[in-house]
Amino acid sequence: MFDLDDREDRKTLPITAKQLAFAQKLALQNGAILPWDAQQSRAALSAWIERQSKAPALTDPRPTSKQVAFAERIARLKRRSVPDECYRDRGLMSRWIDSNKG
Repeated sequence: MFDLDDREDRKTLPITAKQLAFAQKLALQNGAILPWDAQQSRAALSAWIERQSKAPALTDPRPTSKQVAFAERIARLKRRSVPDECYRDRGLMSRWIDSNKG
């Protein structure tokens, strides 16, 4: 199959632009920092990507832009304002919409 020289060459191959873009996306998604040493070889970056893919992704607790737009439309129709705390929590925004849309 592969001899030792082939495996050594793969360890020293430079990273690809596609691989780096995926690693940056994972770092942003997981709230992680992409370390410099992981960016030095294809094998190191692959190992970092593997670890990050298994890590639980952070989710943004803020409401979606569609939720905000819908809530603001309801607020205008009912001549109310959306409470500030609803802009910080998706669940609160959802409950506010449910209680005010009827």
